[in-house]
Amino acid sequence: MKTKIFLLLLAFNSVIIYAQELSLVREDGKFGYIDKTGNYVIEPKFDNAKTFSNGLAAAIKDKQWGYIKPNGDWAIEPKFEKVKYFDSGYAMVSENGDWHYIDKTGKKLEVPSAEKYYDFEDGVALYRNGDKIGLIGTNGKVVLEPTYDAIKKFRNGHAKVQKGDLWGMIDSKGKVVIPVEYEEIGNEYHTSGVEGMKGGSYGIIANGKFNPIEGADKVWGFYGNSNLTYARKDKKIGFVNNQGKWVIEPQFDKARAFVKGLAPVAEGKSWGYINEKGEMVIEAQYRDAEVFAENGMAPVKQKQWGFIDTSGKEIIPLEYDITAGLAFLAGNDSKGFINGLARVKTKKGWGFLDKNGKLLADKWFQNAEPFTSIE
Repeated sequence: MKTKIFLLLLAFNSVIIYAQELSLVREDGKFGYIDKTGNYVIEPKFDNAKTFSNGLAAAIKDKQWGYIKPNGDWAIEPKFEKVKYFDSGYAMVSENGDWHYIDKTGKKLEVPSAEKYYDFEDGVALYRNGDKIGLIGTNGKVVLEPTYDAIKKFRNGHAKVQKGDLWGMIDSKGKVVIPVEYEEIGNEYHTSGVEGMKGGSYGIIANGKFNPIEGADKVWGFYGNSNLTYARKDKKIGFVNNQGKWVIEPQFDKARAFVKGLAPVAEGKSWGYINEKGEMVIEAQYRDAEVFAENGMAPVKQKQWGFIDTSGKEIIPLEYDITAGLAFLAGNDSKGFINGLARVKTKKGWGFLDKNGKLLADKWFQNAEPFTSIE
């Protein structure tokens, strides 16, 4: 019985550790890490440090970089001149002027000879020989021989690729998922579709078919769970579906994505929110407005930023600066609430607000990066 209880406790603790999120903060010129209670998990003691990724964070000691564990102990002793973030279990480090990959124990990964290597993303890393780029896997073996003129950042397991003047998209196994036949293509794969341009026409690539948008001269990518995205025609912006059909006619000067059934739009210099019928449901009265977060809160701006709910009610006063931050694993460039907390700034410094506007641990920091999972 004692053995079973011990195993249950061990499993429970493992879940807690796995789910833990930390924020890199700076106080009195030193970097440390806080948890979501606002308490220090690792006291500020580093001259420089980075956000956790894959369970490790880069930090400096005696002008050399190494990697620490979530308890602050060194996992890989400081001996590198420069370091990158871990992704897919590997990080690039510079030692004696030589860049190479290491795993989480510090062991070097043997890879094919190349003129230049790039960071791992989604289980693969780009490498260049001559003027062509290919992919290698986490076993150090070639996934895709240098084939393309360009391979951009992997997002959602996919990356846009270029041959000559045309673009397409591949997955992380090197398989072509969108043929290289477009003059332009979006940066991010989305299940609803990917924006692109073919034969001089803008449209949506969905289910293996290109759907041109009548009259469009620009189109943006799908976001979140919405099946609508926005496009421009005759200097006005409206919303289309993945068949390239106008669902909301172009009538706005600026727009952002639908979340929670609402999208920020601008009429002249004033921002408000429309529903998926195109009706203005939150009056255009703000100097700027961002998309709603999953907790139903959106940043809006007059002279400064605050937060409203989906009814348009002001929940947090408009008296802050906001930013997406520089964290490697923030997930997107969203401003406002990320995983339940909003990173804000005042003259007192940086801090985090909950959905009621309460300051985390009633404390401001010299700097504070968004919370990210230690895994």
